[in-house]
Amino acid sequence: MGIAAEHLVKRYGRRTAVNDLSFTLDTGTVLGFIGPNGAGKTTTMRMLCGIQKPTSGRVLINSIDPALEPVSARYSLGYLPENAPLYGNMTVRAFLFWCGSMRGLSGRTLQAAGDRVMEQCALLSVANDEIESLSKGYRRRVCLAQSIIHSPSVLVMDEPTDGLDPNQKREIRSLIRMLRNHCAIIVSTHILEEVDAVCDSVLAICSGRQVFSGSVAEFRAVSGGTLEDSFMKLTAENLKTAEKSGNENP
Repeated sequence: MGIAAEHLVKRYGRRTAVNDLSFTLDTGTVLGFIGPNGAGKTTTMRMLCGIQKPTSGRVLINSIDPALEPVSARYSLGYLPENAPLYGNMTVRAFLFWCGSMRGLSGRTLQAAGDRVMEQCALLSVANDEIESLSKGYRRRVCLAQSIIHSPSVLVMDEPTDGLDPNQKREIRSLIRMLRNHCAIIVSTHILEEVDAVCDSVLAICSGRQVFSGSVAEFRAVSGGTLEDSFMKLTAENLKTAEKSGNENP
């Protein structure tokens, strides 16, 4: 059970946003997905979730290709986008129950799932509040709750602690560590502290290409210093290579 990318390529006209990206992630593992702005992370995640079709290559979620069977794949997938849309005039409870029903839950199963995620994401105190009245941190927790209400086996998260205070970040990181017991989790983040706190492995891309895949310890060893040092070393080297290639091929 898990998610795999096989030689993913995404082109927009003559520009290649993602170039031959492959990885496999099994249940019980948290992958930190990192790269500089414009590296192709968002495009990759949209392909992983079946929102965009790759130009070539494929994604498999529990052996299902979301480009071919989007509905079946999405029952196994939870997605937390960076700017998830919310219905401000709905209460937290009503919104989450609606999200659960869209994923095939009903009756007592839906009730139990809604109560579970509100407790996990510390939303019980605002369950009957309209979403538009909530702080950014609470809205982010609502977004997280909707992504796990159907107990997905694969969870893709884009900046999961964005907008949260230090205490809330600690709570969400604890939740991610708990969810890994029955999920394969991808965490896309600019916060390398987050990678160190919750991730087992790292996948780094730059200019659409994979530049590192390995454990957190192996990533740190790239520079012999901090995760930030390794990130800067890898991305600087590969940006120079990409710039040189571009100059040689106008």
